[in-house]
Amino acid sequence: MRQLTTLLDQWLNSFNKVMDETIASDIPFTVPTVREGLATITRELVTEVPDIALIENLTIKDKVPIRIYHPQPETALPVLVFFHGGGHMSGSVEVYDPICRKLAQHSQFIVVSVEYPLAPEHPYPAAIDDGYLVLQSLFQTLIRAELNFVPQLSIAGDSAGGAICATLARMAQFDDEVEITKQVLIYPSLDYTLSFPSVNQNGMGYLLQQSRIEWYFSNYFQHNEDRRKASPVWGPYSMALPESLVITAEFCPLKDEGIAYVEALKKQGVEAEHIHFDQMIHAFLNMENIVKRECEQAYKTISAFLNK
Repeated sequence: MRQLTTLLDQWLNSFNKVMDETIASDIPFTVPTVREGLATITRELVTEVPDIALIENLTIKDKVPIRIYHPQPETALPVLVFFHGGGHMSGSVEVYDPICRKLAQHSQFIVVSVEYPLAPEHPYPAAIDDGYLVLQSLFQTLIRAELNFVPQLSIAGDSAGGAICATLARMAQFDDEVEITKQVLIYPSLDYTLSFPSVNQNGMGYLLQQSRIEWYFSNYFQHNEDRRKASPVWGPYSMALPESLVITAEFCPLKDEGIAYVEALKKQGVEAEHIHFDQMIHAFLNMENIVKRECEQAYKTISAFLNK
């Protein structure tokens, strides 16, 4: 029988009550409230923030802000570029600061958090374009900043950030100038057509609502783009895609597309690992205080994958 952890179930019941009251009051989704909502949940529920030896804000090509987390500044370490979640409309480098610190602490990689542009102000493909610019120009930026690093590039992202990662990997498979060693996709959004059963199965009552996903996508795609073509889960796939780790959650509406992506990678001959959390919902890394064991397992799994 499917079952949430006790603390998560209690928190979700309280959250759903507030959401029901909001809907009953005819209070609409707005960009500011959605952005503040993600920031508030993360701020209140991710409170153990590790110290990192070096944190530095830089800019790629005078265009894309990034934040560097270097756990051992005196040592050359490999690089992990991180794209935050938030439905392409919310989240930021600052909101995800504690999560990036934890990634750097656990993995002992240099974590580079990207401040990519958000919809609706900057619709598709603005974030993709800026993300690819980061991958193309990052090493030059690190050299100019005189940071110690190993020129080995991996990428990671949660939710919409996972979508960006998989899209960039899909582009880079045909580009000899951009080599991605590994990618980590954390409950990723990979299907903009919302075609998989878990969207309906888990689309109400588990934090990420189907109606909210549809609203996100309508703000992200503003020019009648082919959403299937924009969806990483529908390919194309080749052996040039990076070795991948995909993390899914049982009560996440995006679960099935993550599983389908892993299966497609394996069918193509790409090395891929899949870790599934039976009692979790979408965005559980942003709720660490009520799911500590699962978050610790996720960080350890990511670290082991990156360092193997």
